[in-house]
Amino acid sequence: MGIGVLGLLALGSAVSNHFQIHQQLYQYGSIWLHGNQAPEANIWLPDYRVVIDAKPIDPTLDNLSGITYDYDNDRLLAVTNKGPMQLLSLDKDGNILARYPLIGFDDTEGVAYLGNGRIALSDEELQQLDIITLPTEVRPIQVEEAQYIALMINPTTSNKGFEGVTYDPEGDRLFAIKERDPRQLFEVSGVLRSIDQGRLQIKVTDRQDWVTQSIAARDLSDGYYDSRTGHLLVLSDQSRSITELDREGRFVSVRSLLGDFSDLRRSAPQPEGMTMDRDGNLYVVSEPNLFYKFSKAPKQAPK
Repeated sequence: MGIGVLGLLALGSAVSNHFQIHQQLYQYGSIWLHGNQAPEANIWLPDYRVVIDAKPIDPTLDNLSGITYDYDNDRLLAVTNKGPMQLLSLDKDGNILARYPLIGFDDTEGVAYLGNGRIALSDEELQQLDIITLPTEVRPIQVEEAQYIALMINPTTSNKGFEGVTYDPEGDRLFAIKERDPRQLFEVSGVLRSIDQGRLQIKVTDRQDWVTQSIAARDLSDGYYDSRTGHLLVLSDQSRSITELDREGRFVSVRSLLGDFSDLRRSAPQPEGMTMDRDGNLYVVSEPNLFYKFSKAPKQAPK
C-alpha cells in the first residue's frame, strides 16, 4: 500500500473522528433498526415534524441566540447577544409581544425560565449564569439586578464558553452548557433554594461523560430539560442536530436540522436556542433571526 493511500486513510480517519461521523451513523442506524423502545417514557425526536420553518421574527435582528418557555404566562422568551442585547417576549408562532433591553450585560447567549417570574441568562464570555426576576412592566433590565454564579472551569478566550442553560424545577438543577474546547455539561444544583432560603448549599457536578459517551456532535449550543420524562435535549449548532438523553445521560434519539436529512426546506444556518412548551411542541431559534416550531406527528390508529 503506497504512502499516498496510507495518508488518505489517515486523513479520512482524522476527519471522521473530528466530525464524529461513525458515532452519528451508529445513532441514526440504531433508531432506524430498533425504533422507540419506550414510547411512554421518551420524547422521541424522530416523531417531530416542522410546523413553522425558518420564520424571520424581525429583519433587524442579527443574533437571536436563546429561547425558553415561560409556563406561568404561556409565552416564549428569547434573547439576543448583540445589536443591541435584549430579551424578547414572543407568542408561540414567533411574533414579538414585547422587548426588554438588557443593559450592561456582556454576552447573553442562553436563557432558561425558572418559574415565578425568574430567568437565568448564560453569559458566554464571563462563563456565568445570571439570575433575574422579570419586571412586571416592560422596561430595560440592568445588569445590577442580577445575582450570579460564575464557573471558570476550563475557561476560553475565543467565544467558546457557556452557550446555553436549562432548568429542572423539581430538582432545582441548572444545566450549563459549554460550547467546545472542550464540550462540557455542568449540573448546578441548589441555586434557587440558596437564594430563597439565604443559606448557601450549591453543588456542581461535571457531566462531561454524558457528552463524550452519548452526543455525536462537534459542539453544544443549548439544552432543554423535559420535566415530563426527566430527559435532556442537547442542541448542536455545527452538527445541526438535537440529541435526547435519558436520566442517566444515555442516548435515546436524535433529529437532524439539515435540509437534506430532515423535513426542513433548508438547513438551519446556526441553531443556537431550543425549548418545549406544555403541549410538547419543540421550538428552535437560529441566528440571525429565524424561528422554527415542531410538533409531534399524531399517532395513527391501528388498521
